[in-house]
Amino acid sequence: QVQLVESGGGLVQAGDSLRLSCAASGRTFSNYAMGWFRQAPGEEREIVAAISWSGSNIYYSDSVKGRFTIARDNAKNTVYLQMNSLKPDDTAVYYCAAGVASTDWEIFTKLSMYDSWGQGTQVAVSS
Repeated sequence: QVQLVESGGGLVQAGDSLRLSCAASGRTFSNYAMGWFRQAPGEEREIVAAISWSGSNIYYSDSVKGRFTIARDNAKNTVYLQMNSLKPDDTAVYYCAAGVASTDWEIFTKLSMYDSWGQGTQVAVSS
């Protein structure tokens, strides 16, 4: 497994931007497909975005498409989530996750495909 630490969360107003970072350590980062998930109070954890280890394959949920951007820097063992035009509905704890991928284009959208999780970072968007 790889160890993951998220940072960059906070309290912002609707329309603002935030950039989340997830620093990985412990294993070869470039062998992992990465994902960002979020969980609002009383809700299930849901996929936000996912990226293959090469960065060539990317997935976004419909709720964030066009506003959020996922990216990774394998040299820095870090994955990012740029969040623009934030809405109150984006309020949640955001989690970074890593899953071992067999190819450089493979991505995962299901929680069960990820075997390493960060502790989460809170994002709160006020109206």
